[in-house]
Amino acid sequence: MDALLTPISLTWLERLEIFIDDWFFVIALGFLVFELVRYYLYKKLSWTLIGDTLTNYATLAMFIGLTILFLGAFYIAAFTYVWQFAIFDIEVNWVTVLICIVLADLVYYWEHRFLHRVNIGWATHSVHHSSPFFNISVAYRFGPMDSFWPVLFHLPLVLLGFNPVVVLFAEVVVQVYQTALHTETVGKLPRPVEAVMNTPSHHRVHHGSNAEYLDKNYAGIFIIWDRMFGTFAEEKEAVTYGLTTPINSVNPLVAFLHGFYRLGRDVWSMPGLANKVGVLLNPPGWSPKRSKQGIPTQGDK
Repeated sequence: MDALLTPISLTWLERLEIFIDDWFFVIALGFLVFELVRYYLYKKLSWTLIGDTLTNYATLAMFIGLTILFLGAFYIAAFTYVWQFAIFDIEVNWVTVLICIVLADLVYYWEHRFLHRVNIGWATHSVHHSSPFFNISVAYRFGPMDSFWPVLFHLPLVLLGFNPVVVLFAEVVVQVYQTALHTETVGKLPRPVEAVMNTPSHHRVHHGSNAEYLDKNYAGIFIIWDRMFGTFAEEKEAVTYGLTTPINSVNPLVAFLHGFYRLGRDVWSMPGLANKVGVLLNPPGWSPKRSKQGIPTQGDK
């Protein structure tokens, strides 16, 4: 127990974060080769799948470029500024790091739910959901603003008193865990695991465009958040991956920008300033007419 309460060097934690992130990327590439071989053996390998896989990494490259040029500085500046007003001075040890990971996972649930249920969030997050396939490369399919929204949702943890380095480490742990869930090669795990943890089965549901799977299983590490907040669905019928309105393209620019193109088109075509704002702040598919008639928005989404 004393070891868990022993202070941790922030420099060491930063190095561990980089080590986890970088090496898992290498492991993920190796696992992708295994998945492609599996697709070949099952006669499911196609040029479309290969093109989609390359598009996933192309969106990753564009996302990293935008983050380095613009959003990375915003991330650091926001965390550093808010850190000055922290309510508590929380010591950095393994106990507090583990607590921060659990809290970051809860924050991620609500961030993820926001990205699905509010159009300005869905414009970027829909990139991740636009692949009609489901393999580990899809985990690296990012949208233009995917570095922006996590800042706003995780700032309260910094304000609470968790060191920004600890919060960033917790975010990486949640994201790396989620990355491993993007696969069809793993079936359902033992029931106690499926009851508490997010699993490939649960995350396949999240990527489904089946009506009963839409807007379900937002969890990062712990599926208990979805069970608690009424957004859980079990994988029963075969999953149809992708968007309810497919983009039907492996062009990286189409994949990367289609969400903002759709949002801009919908805002432009909507009459009245209040309705234009409504398009931004309501779920995808919202319109004043549908709202008045009580018709569910697309995907209750």
